[in-house]
Amino acid sequence: MTENIDLFIEECEKSLGKHFRRIEDIALYNQSKVLDAFAGCKVATRHFAPSTGYGYDDEGRDVLGALYAKVFGAECGIVSPHLLSGTHALTVALFGLLRTGDSLFCISGMPYDTIRGVIYGENNGSLKDFGVNFICADLKNGAFDREAIKNKLDETVKVVYIQRSRGYELRNAFSCAEIGEICAFIRDIGFKGCIFVDNCYGEFVEKAEPTEVGADIIVGSLIKNAGGGLAPNGGYICGKANYIDMIGRRLTAPSLGLEVGSYAATYQYFYQGLFMAPHTVSQALKCSLLIGKAMDALGFVNYPPIDVQPYDITRAIRFDSADKMTAFVREVQYSSPVDSFVTCEAWDMPGYDDKIIMASGSFVCGSSIELSADGPVKPPYVAYFQGGLTYEHGKYVLERILKKLGA
Repeated sequence: MTENIDLFIEECEKSLGKHFRRIEDIALYNQSKVLDAFAGCKVATRHFAPSTGYGYDDEGRDVLGALYAKVFGAECGIVSPHLLSGTHALTVALFGLLRTGDSLFCISGMPYDTIRGVIYGENNGSLKDFGVNFICADLKNGAFDREAIKNKLDETVKVVYIQRSRGYELRNAFSCAEIGEICAFIRDIGFKGCIFVDNCYGEFVEKAEPTEVGADIIVGSLIKNAGGGLAPNGGYICGKANYIDMIGRRLTAPSLGLEVGSYAATYQYFYQGLFMAPHTVSQALKCSLLIGKAMDALGFVNYPPIDVQPYDITRAIRFDSADKMTAFVREVQYSSPVDSFVTCEAWDMPGYDDKIIMASGSFVCGSSIELSADGPVKPPYVAYFQGGLTYEHGKYVLERILKKLGA
């Protein structure tokens, strides 16, 4: 059995050679971009030092924001451990940009579960509670529906929102080329407001980022791609200076903006995590492709297709029963370096509409750049696999999964 599995994995690896070489080329390009930014910002040991109180003289905070902005081709950046998650970073950014009577227009279909309550929750402090309207244009065959966008875009829309990753949907993530084309289209039909991209899971999977192809603001979590597996928490918001100023005044206070904000622990892991991110993302992409190739060969439909370049680090794998999906997710947990003895159960996670089962035996709690899997336990029973700090961990997990499946 083990010998057959080893041969099967070896054949999968051989078939992925050209895909792996493309990923390595992207990683090299992005590593160069990151290193050039470190040099351009003159990052020094003193920038790792903690600060206390108001943090008026916190160089580490300010340089970290400038560093992210330079890497992502943006004018300014906010990078903060006080952004508690990707959802929190998105929330701060949206509340900074929108006012009563404005409309938020999501053109990539319904957004991810945890942000829905932020947008149109009832009596929970949502944007809707503060008089912000929500408009949505569904995708058409997995692509932006330009006709619907043109018809629904009106003068009340101040932010056009794009979710790059698939969330819990069976679609491919958007490439920067697709995002750039839709940004140009939106401008051509007269939109002068903010084009806003939820960039979670998409950083460093390509040579470009959305802010380099037309987006005004990008937002992400540091316990996903951009933190490189080292950042202990936090989020980032990068983009046009005027928008970053508005968002900064929501992060702290309208009279203070980005002049304040201390952090009593070291900034080292935020800097070092960004340095590691291009390589770490390449490892996660290789894990995704190997798992995808093996599952495809065994007859399990998964997205994106193996011959399609991945534009985020997640992979959706469809099962024909809740039991098989649960077994897959549990095997990921059992193969983890932390809490490998835990048996995953579906539960009512905060911010989700359905019971979620999640495997995340990670060094940083809930880290999605570390190898993990999750999904709502309901038809069509899709497990969303992501991450992997090392390709070797991905191979180890695949071996365990194949044995569990009786391959």
